[in-house]
Order: sequence, then structure tokens, then C-alpha cells
Amino acid sequence: MRTAIISLFLLAAAQTITAQTTKRARDWGIHIGVLPTGQWNAITDVPGVKVGQSTLIKGDNIRTGVTAIIPHEGNIFQQKVPAGIFVGNGFGKLAGTTQVMELGNLETPVVLTNTLNVATAMEAVIEYTLQQKGNEKVQSVNAVVGETNDSWLNDIRNHPVQKTDVRQALQNAQSGPVAEGNVGAGTGTLCFGFKGGIGTASRKLPPNLGGYTVGVLVQTNFGGVLQIDGAPVGKELGIFEFNDELKNRVDGSCMMVVATNAPLDSRNLQRLAKRAFMGLAKTGGIASNGSGDYVIAFSTADSVRIPYESSTPVRLVPALQNDYMSPLFMAAIEATEEAIINSLFAAKTMTGKDGHTMEALPVDKVMEILKKYGRVK
Repeated sequence: MRTAIISLFLLAAAQTITAQTTKRARDWGIHIGVLPTGQWNAITDVPGVKVGQSTLIKGDNIRTGVTAIIPHEGNIFQQKVPAGIFVGNGFGKLAGTTQVMELGNLETPVVLTNTLNVATAMEAVIEYTLQQKGNEKVQSVNAVVGETNDSWLNDIRNHPVQKTDVRQALQNAQSGPVAEGNVGAGTGTLCFGFKGGIGTASRKLPPNLGGYTVGVLVQTNFGGVLQIDGAPVGKELGIFEFNDELKNRVDGSCMMVVATNAPLDSRNLQRLAKRAFMGLAKTGGIASNGSGDYVIAFSTADSVRIPYESSTPVRLVPALQNDYMSPLFMAAIEATEEAIINSLFAAKTMTGKDGHTMEALPVDKVMEILKKYGRVK
């Protein structure tokens, strides 16, 4: 038991250190959008939200992992959060989608992993939920698990992710800085012909616009023509989809998780999710035929939580009106765009399955391009 506790402590510490030492887009002078960020510029700026990750790098062929996003510190099944989903392109596996769309709520953490380990992750999330105090009589759990296909660098057919890895990600979840790049579910992913990974960002609205926070976490594994703050980086580098020199596939996927403390119902959360997809488009993503591009958005506000059991048949919920949504839309667009760019800046060159190597974003060349187009000084 003592060994297990020490291991979890070391994992959490390593995650914090990585998050603090990785140089992000803003550290290079790149300021996407106009709204201010939260304290950590991460999804964890939304009060109560925690992120945990398990990274699997084993031998020459295993490059994968798990990323878990926990909406609040309580029992999520007993105090569900309203949620909405937007499908940009449905060539993917976001398990639990139909129930979230039908009932408008989320009752488990959101877990991200690789394509062939979705079922394993679902089992782990179900077990995690059933074992929570207060859930002793629960007979049905809608586990929400998303994925991208990391088979270029990872021996995905080996099913490397185990339930213990998922539980580890859930157990070491914490607030504060979030590790990015080659970690968790982003360990083996590719993006725009470079190494992709986990990325995150946030926006905090000023008091006159509600003072709410919007945080985004992404698992990037997709293609297109990279743009950074509007500068045509992929074109300038000559590395973009359908260019004869690029040998990697355009298909892949991008999972986007949006959290906010604004009191939103499921309908407006779905609208918020749609705007996050606009952030992906601003980076040059094209949602190709074989790409599974999903957004799941949820609200952590106490006033809109949905109790599992209630003695009253009617709920009176104070939810934000439509006319006050636009600032949140803008925040989701900016945070998603920056989260994707952060995933690229944080990722490092990686060699994996069959000796495949994916190079990291050439930051020095990128900075010269951004200077050319007046995006940085």
C-alpha cells in the first residue's frame, strides 16, 4: 500500500513538473485571440475540474496512454453535470454519446485513450463509478470514452492500455498545470505532419461579461494545413496534407473537451461545443473523411447539476439566457485554437512502432515565419 501511495505521489509530481517546464505558445510570445487566460491557461482553471494522465512508453513499440477529465470533486453519478456534444466528423468512437445527447447530462469522468482500448477504458470507468460511495445500488453507468488512432507510433493491436492505467489516471487527477504534448492519450499522436499530443488552454471573461471561465483540453491527431494565429505555417514549411512530400495520413481524429462554470443547459452546451470546432478550423484542420472529430462540453455550475434522485418532479434551474452566450462562444473558439497549438509546441520528436519517427514542430523555423507575418516581435 505504501509503495502504491508513493508511486501515485511521484506520478502527480512528475505531471506538475512537466506542465511547468514545457514551453508553451505564450512563452514564445504567441498570443492567440483577445480574451485573457485563466491562472493556468488550462481546462483546470474551471473550478473543480481535474486532469489525470497515464503515459505508456514501453520498449520500441508501445507509445500510448490515458487522459482523464473529472468535472467536479464530488460523486459525478449522484450529481450529474449538463453536457452537450457536437460531431464534426463521425469517423471515430466517442462511447456514451447517444445517452448524453438524449438526456443532456454527463455522469462519469471523460476518458481519452487510443482507438482499440475504448472498451477497456469503459470497463475501468464503470468499475470506478460503481465503487464510489453512494453508488452501491447503481445498475447502469454511461461511461464516456473518446479516442484517436495512434497506430503510426504505437502497437495498437497489442491493446497496451489496461484498466489499471485508466484507474491510475483517475486517481492521480489534480487541479493546477496540465502536462501537454507526449503524455497520456497524446503520447503517440500526430498532428499536421508533426508530433501531436495533449494540449490545453482557457479563457476568463471579464466581470461585465459574466466573469465565467471556459477551459479546453484536446487530444490532437489530425491533418490539414497548419496555421498559427493566422500565419500560414504549414504552407511556408511545405508540410501540409496532399503535398507529395508529406507521407503521413491526413486522417486521424481530434477529441476536444470543453468545460465551463457558466450555468448552461445541455442545449447551450451543444452550441458551445459547435464553436470549439471553429477553433480547430482556425488552426487549419479539415475534418477529413477518416477523422473522428468530436467536442463534448459540460458545465460545472452548482445551480445546473442534476441529482440522480430527487423528491420533486419539476426542476427550476437558473440557466444563462441565449443573449449572453456570445462571449462564451468566443472564449471556446480562442481556447480550442490555443490548446491545439500548445499540443504542438509541447510535443517532442518520438520514435515508435516499426522504427517510425515523427518529428516535433520545428519551433525555430516556425518563429521565423511568425515574425515574417507580424505575429510575434
